[in-house]
Amino acid sequence: MSAMTRPFSILADIATRSRACAKGLPAQEEAIELWSGIGFVLANEKYVAPMGEVSEILHVPRFTQIPGVKHWMYGVANVRGKLLPIMDLASFLGLPSNPITSRDKRILIIENDEMFSGLAVDGVLGMQYFAVDSYHAYTENVAASMQNFVRGSYKKNEEEWKIFSTFAMTEDAKFLDVSQW
Repeated sequence: MSAMTRPFSILADIATRSRACAKGLPAQEEAIELWSGIGFVLANEKYVAPMGEVSEILHVPRFTQIPGVKHWMYGVANVRGKLLPIMDLASFLGLPSNPITSRDKRILIIENDEMFSGLAVDGVLGMQYFAVDSYHAYTENVAASMQNFVRGSYKKNEEEWKIFSTFAMTEDAKFLDVSQW
């Protein structure tokens, strides 16, 4: 019988020593829910467009100016066989605008139902992620011309990023009326 207890005691001893030397499981960290969007700069302010509202980002393509349109419409460009109206977002909103020749300017392409438009912005800051709990329903210092398009803000690194709804803007009658007359 002592022969049978011997292997058992050896295994019990190995198990005891293994537990004594084992490291604990990694601490479980609470997952933070994130909201994402495309960051861009407009009149030296940081904005973010919800992820599903921007379909593409381009350098400023060659475009053709159109007579008889408002000053904030640059013209139309041929992008992969589709005519893309290009608008200066800052000028539309009555904000200071950089010239179209600025090398940092980018075009945010938005597609909302039948609406296909390009919005010229001063620069694109790429994908941005924000903790959902850093959302604020109201923002400070929002220009009156932007009140209908800003949907709150997120804070990251002590900076406020205003949420700009391009879809809300494409449904605005003023945006749809590009005729100068």
